[in-house]
Formats: sequence, C-alpha cells, structure tokens
Amino acid sequence: MMRPVEPNTTESGEPIRVLVVDDQELFRRGLTMLLASEDGVEVVGEAGDGAEGTALAESVAPDVVLLDVRMPRLSGIEACRAIKERVPSAKIIMLTVSDEEADLYEAVKSGASGYLLKDSSIEEVAQAVRVVADGQSLISPSMAVKLIDEFKQMSRPERTNVPGLRLTERELEVLRLVATGMNNREIARQLVISENTVKNHVRNILEKLQLHSRMEAVMYAVREKLLDLP
Repeated sequence: MMRPVEPNTTESGEPIRVLVVDDQELFRRGLTMLLASEDGVEVVGEAGDGAEGTALAESVAPDVVLLDVRMPRLSGIEACRAIKERVPSAKIIMLTVSDEEADLYEAVKSGASGYLLKDSSIEEVAQAVRVVADGQSLISPSMAVKLIDEFKQMSRPERTNVPGLRLTERELEVLRLVATGMNNREIARQLVISENTVKNHVRNILEKLQLHSRMEAVMYAVREKLLDLP
C-alpha cells in the first residue's frame, strides 16, 4: 500500500528525504522505522510495488529512493527508469538479495546509483543513503569492470557534441578512478588531494559532459574513448 510518512523532527540542516519501495511489508516497515531513527534522514514515504512507488516518488520528490529489484505490477528496473524520468534529481539504490543478479546491471544503466544487499546492517544502509545523496555511487570494483565491458560493446550514442569539449588531464585522471569503482575518499587518497577537490572535479566533469551521474559519465567516457582502457 502506498503511504506517505509524516516527517520527523530533525536537527540543524536539511535532512536527506528517503522513499522506501519494497513489496515485503515486514522488511519495508522495519527499514522505514530504522531509517526514521537516523540523524539527518527523513523517511517521506513507503510503497509496496513499483507502480505505487513511482507515483509516490513523483508526488514527494525524494532525494533518495530505496527500490527493490523484484516487485509486482512494475519491476524495480521499470520503476527505476520511470522515477529517473519523472524525478531526475532522485538518487536510486536498488535493494537486492544478491549482487550477482543480471538485473542490477540494467538498473545501473537505467540511472540507479548502485545497489545494496538486503542483509546489510542499518549502519550500512544509512551510510549508503548519505553516499548517494552526496552524488557518489554504490558500485563495487567487480561490477564496475563488468559495466565498463558492457559499455565498450555499445555503439556510440547519438549525441550532439559540445563544441570545444575538453576535460583536463586531472579530470580525466579522476574519471578513470571513478570508472574503477572508487569513491571520493579513495580517489582523494590515491591522488593525494582533498575530498572537496575530488567533488569539484566530478562536478566539473558532469557539467562539461552535460550528464547527471557518475555512472553516466563513465558510460559516455567509454563510448567516446576518453579513457585508456584495454
């Protein structure tokens, strides 16, 4: 059942607004209750299937959507595409029982920021929400490799190139590390720069490529042969 959730009292600063979509009611309710107790997180709704989740996402415009891969009426993949189309700013985390599901690759290619195993601890879930809300991805290095292999097989997109489009050497370096599945902290450590500097580079990359997510940037870079990949 689709059900808006009353906002919780939060401390200073705007909370991360989260929508939970899962057809298993006990899991959904439990996750909602646990997230509602987290500082800086506000659960703005919950839904029991993909169609209701899509409609509620359009209504409440959440920052982050936790979306089950397997659901009735509208699958997680279809719901992911629909939510990204209607609420492009929403970051989507796919909930799954296994990181080997082929659907996860389709989800990431459809705009999801990554995936989270259903047996994750509440600390891991809360951290995942904060990570994707910050513009990062939840992609393991092994999945990143598989995704890049798939992207390399795709034809070049029909996109109007931006005249004079150029990434700096440092931006290309950051993009290559993003493509390996590294998060901002790991990239900062690798390049011996601050996390804020990494964030700025990623923001510049997305603006120059006219894209909306880190994974879209990697897809574009692979297709346009901007990365030195074997």
